[in-house]
Amino acid sequence: MDWIHLHLALNHVPVLGMVFAALALAVSMWRRNPEFVRLSLWGTVALCALSVAIKFTGDFAWDELRAFPQPYDGARVARHEAAADRATTGVFVSGLVAAGILFSARRRPTVPAGLSAVVLGLLLATFCQLGWTANLGGQLRHPHLRQDAVRVAPVGLPSQN
Repeated sequence: MDWIHLHLALNHVPVLGMVFAALALAVSMWRRNPEFVRLSLWGTVALCALSVAIKFTGDFAWDELRAFPQPYDGARVARHEAAADRATTGVFVSGLVAAGILFSARRRPTVPAGLSAVVLGLLLATFCQLGWTANLGGQLRHPHLRQDAVRVAPVGLPSQN
């Protein structure tokens, strides 16, 4: 497995992880389940650590990808990388805030609902940024995702004689 494959395999984890962490946190807040709130916050901290590592796999993947003969639009790669930087920062901030809340509430029976709501808001905002980053990354190799894609009429398949 090379850096390109590893990056493509791992970069889905934070996108989906943010959705699951946000959903778990929302449900645990609604049901007033303090153990599940803490578990959701720990999941956010884990996503933070993983996302930083995934960002580095993207940097290594780009170094390897440049050696291939296929043309890659440098402007598209730059937009994806800039979005990835912002998304990684969002995940990192979400994880740090969650860790801070867990630390400050370590001796309390419950995590204050207002603080949990802050993390929930961060998770939702970060998910949007991650989704945008994933879309930009997909456009690098999937031209049908691009708004400026040129569509051609389908060509008939040769007959099987």
